Amino acid sequence: MAKRKRKQRPRQDGSDHAPAAATETAERPRSAKGERKDQARRARETALRKARRTRTTRRAAWVGALGVGTFVALYLVLRVGAPKPIPDAALAAAEAAGCGEVQTPAASARGSQHLARGEAHTYPDHPATSGFHDQSPLPPEPKVYTDPVQETRAVHNLEHAYVLIYFRADGPDALAEDVVERLASLAESQDKVLMAPYPQLDEGTSLALAAWNKLWECPAAVTADQARTIASGFVEAYRGTSNAPEPGAG
Repeated sequence: MAKRKRKQRPRQDGSDHAPAAATETAERPRSAKGERKDQARRARETALRKARRTRTTRRAAWVGALGVGTFVALYLVLRVGAPKPIPDAALAAAEAAGCGEVQTPAASARGSQHLARGEAHTYPDHPATSGFHDQSPLPPEPKVYTDPVQETRAVHNLEHAYVLIYFRADGPDALAEDVVERLASLAESQDKVLMAPYPQLDEGTSLALAAWNKLWECPAAVTADQARTIASGFVEAYRGTSNAPEPGAG
C-alpha cells in the first residue's frame, strides 16, 4: 500500500518560502565608510567638471583676445599706410626758396631705444630725427611753442609719426615773422604736427622740417607762401605713416 505524502502546513505569516534566506539577503543599510567613498567620488567628479569648464572658458577667452588683437593690428596697418611722395608743388616751392633735398640722416642707424629716466643724451645731428629718446613724448597740446622743447622728448614724437617744424627765432638768419605765423597756423590746424624754435640749426638754415629719419631744411629767404606749401607737402608725405616705427601711437 502506497505511502501517503505528508502535506505541508502553510506558514502562519502566509508566505510559501523559507524565511532564512530572504532575511539574510535583505538590503542592509550602507556603512559609514561606503558613504564616505561615494562622497569622495562625487567630489572628484565635480572638481573635474569644474576644471573642464575653466579650461574651456580660458580657451575661449584666449581665442577671442587673439581675434581682437589680429583685427586691431590689421586695422592699424590698413589705416596707417605708407609714406607718400612729396607733392610737386612743395618740391617746386622748395627749389625756388633755395631749400636742400629731403635727407635721410645716418644717425637713424642708432635705433629707437628709450633712455633711462632722467638720462641726458646728445645727438650728432641738429635737429635729431631718430635715435635714443626720452620715455615720454611731448604732449599733443600745445602745438606751437615759444621756447625750445626737450629734444629727447621730441624724438619720441617723431617715433610716433609726428612732424616737427623747427625754426630759427633769433639772430640775422631768424625766420621772418610772417613766415612763422603762417607755419604756426598750419601746425594749429593739423594733428601730429608741432612747432618750436631751435637755436642749434646749422648755419644758413632757418627752417627745418623733421619726420622720423627725414629732414628738409630751408634758408631765411623762404617766403610765407613757400614755407606753407613746403611744410604742407612734407606733412602730407610723412605725418602718421609707416615711415615711423610706431605710427599708431598717440
